[in-house]
Amino acid sequence: MTQSASSVPHHYSAMLSLRGQGVVKGYAIGRAVVMGAAALEVVHYRIQPEDVASECTRLKEAVVQARDELQYMVDHLPEDAPREMGPLLTVHCMLLDDPMLSDHACELIAERHYNAEWALTTQGQSLAEQFAAMEDEYLRERGADIRQVIERVLRVLSGRPVVLPSFDEGLSEELIVVARDISPADMLRLRGARFGAFLTDLGGPTSHTAIVARSMNVPAVVGMGNVRSLVRDGDLLIVDGMSGSVLINPPDFVLEEYRRRQAAYADDRAELGLLRDAEAVTLDGVRILLEANIELPEEALAAVAAGADGIGLFRSEFLFMGRSTLPDEEEQYAAYAAVVKAMQGKPVTIRTLDIGSDKTLDGETTVATNPALGLRAIRYCLANPDLFHTQLRALLRASAHGRVRILVPMISHMHEVHAVKRALDTARRELDARGEAYSNTVEIGAMVEIPAIAIAIEPFIEQLDFLSIGTNDLIQYTLAIDRADNAVADLYDPMHPAVLRLISHTINAADRAGKSVAVCGEMAGDSRVTRMLLGLGLKEFSMHPQQLLDIKKEVRQSHTNALRVKVASALNRAERIDLSVLAG
Repeated sequence: MTQSASSVPHHYSAMLSLRGQGVVKGYAIGRAVVMGAAALEVVHYRIQPEDVASECTRLKEAVVQARDELQYMVDHLPEDAPREMGPLLTVHCMLLDDPMLSDHACELIAERHYNAEWALTTQGQSLAEQFAAMEDEYLRERGADIRQVIERVLRVLSGRPVVLPSFDEGLSEELIVVARDISPADMLRLRGARFGAFLTDLGGPTSHTAIVARSMNVPAVVGMGNVRSLVRDGDLLIVDGMSGSVLINPPDFVLEEYRRRQAAYADDRAELGLLRDAEAVTLDGVRILLEANIELPEEALAAVAAGADGIGLFRSEFLFMGRSTLPDEEEQYAAYAAVVKAMQGKPVTIRTLDIGSDKTLDGETTVATNPALGLRAIRYCLANPDLFHTQLRALLRASAHGRVRILVPMISHMHEVHAVKRALDTARRELDARGEAYSNTVEIGAMVEIPAIAIAIEPFIEQLDFLSIGTNDLIQYTLAIDRADNAVADLYDPMHPAVLRLISHTINAADRAGKSVAVCGEMAGDSRVTRMLLGLGLKEFSMHPQQLLDIKKEVRQSHTNALRVKVASALNRAERIDLSVLAG
């Protein structure tokens, strides 16, 4: 049981300060409940040749049992469970169904005479390494899914129960879960208690802990390295989701300061909630569109709840990942149509499949000299016309239910734009032959994420209906910096004058052509740079739904004409823009 508040003499202990990555804003003060080690000790031994068949059977039966347990959770989700929980658990079910896991482990049992646990962890390590090498941040995080499902199978093989934290029902303080990692199944088991925050050794902004914590609006700090080994059950913790700081057993004066911050933040969020139905209009009367980025159809409900003006980016690749078979046209159509219907006439911008050369859809990995510059996104789709035409037909069919805009990633050449238009014409003819309904006013746009298209934007604008600036990749390609590489991550600079000039050039060219342009990268949801983007002339932002009200507040307190003068002056001098000056 967790120690009571009176049993922990925090005022006699030295305060320890740790830092990780804050993925959900807010403050929490409470007692630690430490989850047992997720990783199980695995005994390695070799079996006799005559035991190969029975050992493989033992492994496969454990996989089936683990899969059935997860499916039961999916089928019996409580009504108050976060809406993301079902899809996340389903992904784990799919991984357990994938022959890449159990069949390859059985090959190790047969060829090397490994015991089941040894074979499973060996195959899991191989799959995890493949995910770790992927360029896409979200897909790198999916290596955690492999680890979590393997640990679940290992628990079945060992007969050990899931080790979850215990706590004293009589405690008046909030509880803060501290873990190496938290799987979706564990998150579901933890529901019902008064959890004030989540802390994990592993994970990033797209980890399951981050995704579920956002949906629950609970502060979370991930990627802390060794927090679980440094915190004891019952320790008093302060979690600062704003900075990613965690304070262990702080003195009373620090507690009082953070209680004041916590109260002020709560008041600020309550005030922000009043802006939900207010228009995003600047002080000088400029209407700004604030849209939402989503990854799963269910997230459209969060966009509606936040008062989004539409969906600015639906990352369709998440319908394809974490599964052994591709979604067919009907499954894709159902997903796209569900989002379009949920938005009730507001625009829904759906990005075509963004897959890279370092990862394939069947789970096999190919070696690329530089995956970020390889056969990815639209290049991949044009090289796989059957896959691309299937998606285009599904997108067109969804347009019968509302306003659909098709966004094409990684465009760098005009012939790619022409090829996409030809593919759309083919998809329309195929739907006509089948008598399927679709809209004739579907807009086609391109992601501006390669410097080439940003520099030579004018001819592209003539051929396209809209643009969307993907600042994450644009910064990476402009500065030749991989932000996932810790050795150079400090050089990843969204405020570099070259980056801002490319954004400015794109916005101005689109404005002259009378075409809309949005920013859908991380900069759009960063309230610290909202005024700078307004000063560049941006009138359309797309971000995670949780960030929308913060951006709306900044918009309503800004004067765009004054900001444009300040930003233009700084760009002309090739200077870094002083954000503090823009806030004044």
